[in-house]
Amino acid sequence: MAKTARTARPRRTPGATAPADGTILDRLWATVESRKGADPALSHSARLLARGTAKVAQKLGEEAVEAVIEATRGNRDGVIAESADLLYHLMVVWVDAGIRPGAVWAELERRQGVSGIAEKAARAQPAARRLPGTRKVW
Repeated sequence: MAKTARTARPRRTPGATAPADGTILDRLWATVESRKGADPALSHSARLLARGTAKVAQKLGEEAVEAVIEATRGNRDGVIAESADLLYHLMVVWVDAGIRPGAVWAELERRQGVSGIAEKAARAQPAARRLPGTRKVW
């Protein structure tokens, strides 16, 4: 699959406000998905996907750590920039795993209005179902 031509968009400065529109994530996912199987020499997304699940997951983890570092430094613009990187790499993970955004949106919808404490307790694995000699560590 050949790389499609992109329309140049003006770059926003970090911290600039934009309309609250989560559909950007759906469009980002679609762009990454369209790069699956594309020439890795022409597409960063194709290159990441071609390197396999372990590399895709590693990149997501690296971006998460970078976002955490910027947050602990109190660097608002850095958190914004690293959050964008983190969301991009999350989309790559979803594409690699065959997850469509709607599945995640449905899970978020299911959780809406449920106490975080109650939701977490509902998905806690009972000790009887754990392997003998193991315990939950987080």
